[in-house]
Formats: sequence, structure tokens, C-alpha cells
Amino acid sequence: MKLSISEGQMHDIKAAADLLDHMREGQMLLADKAYSANWLRDFIRERGAWANIPPKSNYKDPVCFSPSLYKARNQVERFFNKLKYHRRIATRYDKLGSSYLAMIKLAAIRIKLRFYESTA
Repeated sequence: MKLSISEGQMHDIKAAADLLDHMREGQMLLADKAYSANWLRDFIRERGAWANIPPKSNYKDPVCFSPSLYKARNQVERFFNKLKYHRRIATRYDKLGSSYLAMIKLAAIRIKLRFYESTA
């Protein structure tokens, strides 16, 4: 899992290339409509992976999209919801992006460990 912090006024899709450069053949990207860009789909396709992103309403060309696979994205949304349970992250006490990212990583590790503990 990779996490990064971007500037507040920057759109998340600009950081997508750096976060997704590790994708391998056969993997799938589940993202929402905000990530629906042809360059991102091509970027993923070049790595042998598949992007399951719903097309924006103004798209003219048909895009391969599976609504049934998209339902798995619910796990990502639940993860971010669990992150927000940590007050320090939800209210952003840290002034520096590096400190904030460190706290997010610690919270993510804690969430992951709780998941493994509940499945054992």
C-alpha cells in the first residue's frame, strides 16, 4: 500500500502516476469518476494492468467498465472512514505534511493489524 500527501489545492489525479508506477501485470485499479482520464487508463494499460473506472457523463467513446467489480471499491471507502476515527488525522493537528503522513501511516498500520487480529 502506498500513501502520499499532496497540496490542498492540487487534484488527486496529479499524484496518481507516482502512486501507481508499481502496478504489475494482471492487477486492477478501482477508482471513482474523478480519476476518469484517458492518460491514466493508458498509463495502467502500459503496465499490463486494468483500470475499472466509471466513465464521466460527457465521454463520447465507450469505456470498458464493470459495475460488479466496482462494488469492491467499498473496502477502500471503509478504510478511509476508519482513518477518520483517529481525531488527530480527522482534524489535522500536524502542521507539516511529513508529520501528518507519518500519523496516517501509523493509523493505517493499526487498522491493518486489527483486521488481521479479527481474522485470526
